[in-house]
Amino acid sequence: MAQEAEHVLMDETGMRRALTRIAHEILERNKGFENCMLIGVRTRGIYLARRIAERILEIENVPVPIGEIDVTRYRDDRSGRFERAVNSSDAEASGMDIHNKKLILFDDVLFTGRTVRAAMDALMDLGRPQMIQLAVLVDRGHRELPIRPDYVGKNIPTSRLESIEVLLNEVDGTDQVVITQHRRQNG
Repeated sequence: MAQEAEHVLMDETGMRRALTRIAHEILERNKGFENCMLIGVRTRGIYLARRIAERILEIENVPVPIGEIDVTRYRDDRSGRFERAVNSSDAEASGMDIHNKKLILFDDVLFTGRTVRAAMDALMDLGRPQMIQLAVLVDRGHRELPIRPDYVGKNIPTSRLESIEVLLNEVDGTDQVVITQHRRQNG
């Protein structure tokens, strides 16, 4: 496929507004933030979770525990997934005590649902949370698994010939959500 056109769907201001709204929705649904923890999916999910934590701190003046999860070993589209023995010292070193907590799992884009499934598998290997809620900056549709987000920054219906990229200042030097349309190459 050849790249055809790129269009900015959300700028820094739009992203900030979406994250602020998600923070308020999380607080409302959970009646505050007691017994809750934000979990960011590496890479961009952790930065979004940190931004949500800052907003919750501003709103409620309570510290927000944050954890980070790497789902690489749990992906069903990667070879070697059955060799994923969890190292309990990793969980202890990260300080992620998730037992009986309400977890808000944060990722940048929800597409097929496979990354979220992998993240839930990884979390279950670390303990038994009271519940897992899902927050995403962008939901682009095309689910392959029965996964639905609890909190969405923006729904952006896409075709299979489009891709969504979330750019974050911490990683990419800018804050934007970009959609790229590809055209099929005749071969």
